Amino acid sequence: MPAQGKFKRQLSLSDLTFIGFGAIFGSGWLFSASHVGELAGPSGILSWVIGGFAILLLGLVYCELGAAIPRAGGVVRYPVYSHGPLIGYLIGFITLIAYSSLIAIEVEAARQYAAAWWPGLTQKGSSLPTLTGWLVQFALLVVFFLLNYWSIKTFAKSNTIVTIFKFFVPALTIIVLLTQLKSANFSIHGFAPSGFFGIESAISTGGVIFAYLGLTPIVSVASEAKNPQRTIPIALILSVVLSTIVYVLLQVAFLGSIPTDMLTGGWAGVGKEFSLPFKDIAAVLGIGWLAFIIVSDAIISPSGTGNIYMSTTPRVVYGWARSGTLFKIFARVDEKSGIPRPAVWLSFIMSVFWTLPFPSWEALISVVSAALVLSYAIAPIAAGAFRHNAPDLPRPFRLKGMAIFGPLSFIIASFIVYWSGWNTISWLLGSQLVMFVIYVLFKKWVPTDVVSFAQQVKSSWWLVFYYGAMIAISYFGLFGGTKALGHPWDLIIVTVVSLVTYYWGSRTGLPEAVFDDDDVEQLEHVQSTKNVG
Repeated sequence: MPAQGKFKRQLSLSDLTFIGFGAIFGSGWLFSASHVGELAGPSGILSWVIGGFAILLLGLVYCELGAAIPRAGGVVRYPVYSHGPLIGYLIGFITLIAYSSLIAIEVEAARQYAAAWWPGLTQKGSSLPTLTGWLVQFALLVVFFLLNYWSIKTFAKSNTIVTIFKFFVPALTIIVLLTQLKSANFSIHGFAPSGFFGIESAISTGGVIFAYLGLTPIVSVASEAKNPQRTIPIALILSVVLSTIVYVLLQVAFLGSIPTDMLTGGWAGVGKEFSLPFKDIAAVLGIGWLAFIIVSDAIISPSGTGNIYMSTTPRVVYGWARSGTLFKIFARVDEKSGIPRPAVWLSFIMSVFWTLPFPSWEALISVVSAALVLSYAIAPIAAGAFRHNAPDLPRPFRLKGMAIFGPLSFIIASFIVYWSGWNTISWLLGSQLVMFVIYVLFKKWVPTDVVSFAQQVKSSWWLVFYYGAMIAISYFGLFGGTKALGHPWDLIIVTVVSLVTYYWGSRTGLPEAVFDDDDVEQLEHVQSTKNVG
């Protein structure tokens, strides 16, 4: 392993909470409300509640992992510790793609809203950027890069300021729009005009889950948190609860403030009529000053979230490199700053790349949502495996009821993946199976010094089974598939596959969890702390 400096513990509870809330509260609130309304009508409110519950369950599992083993890039490293480098390689690949593209999505969102003031940023009649628009996006990415290249504290201070503004504008929007509430909007076409199908679609393809996916930035900077055993669980729970409350109120305010006569034809045209939902509804209601403030925030909020993921993605790269299945140079940490600078460079280059072929916010949300949920969903299985192969691991926060919360959180995550649809699942999970085959074919170059190749494969078959089964279910399912499987049989089969996968995966981890050499000091520190849960 290359010589390197150490991460510096500089982040407080408030820093972590602002990172979590700021990561969750990005472009999702600016675009999702109209998509959710179009797909589910008033019942879209339930989509936000279900989504928040799902993320909270996964967050509770991360509380145990993050407090017990606060590692940089933990989302990638936990499965390596529990199941070996092969699982870390697969999860590292899918997580890096999702995180780096998230940075690009956020600058795309900022540019699309900024076009309300500067039309030359976007091509007429489309969401594609002009050359000027792309250069503005590039400039934002350069700013994010510089903020994260010099110091984690510089990043945290800038993020706190942005997050305060990000909270103020949605709160103001809620208050103003609730004064325009029209109760008839919630019953004019029934509460759930598309039934449960609409609620499901809104969660995955409407942007609900995409809007919530901000948990892992907290875990990824765990090595730089003060008293991580206490602050990580609190920050995770606070971030999810606060975000759920705000998102539900925003959806209610949007649906209720639309002029009722605009809904005579149903909810189907809401997404097109209000493509920039809160700015457009403010304009329709004649509240110009609110539209001005929303556009201002629409440039700042996604930028703040993009900045957070420019900080998080290098930690994922670092974690992947530590597993031995990515170039070792990316496991270097600068001696003075405590920043993994080679990983920051790679994150910047990839984020620029993602701005080239994918032109709009809508183009990637279902793919990114499914990819991130998949990376999150491994956490319950890793935590379950640690209960078997690392029973003596000190757990300052021990999740009571893991026997229930573990499989339940994995089942819900599988639902979300299934709801993302055949087009997304076929290539996303298909590419993971291809990556597995590549790993096996090039076994001469994979790390086997700690975990044998045979053991790595043995500890990975459950994931191969899961990917194959989900592809098959999606093909025959209702969401872009042949529709041979209807409700509730599709969800029942997903549940059975998820339970088989969970118990198989949690019981076929490594015989004994294997931690990095540089984790010894951290584990000794954890041993000396008191339980907080």
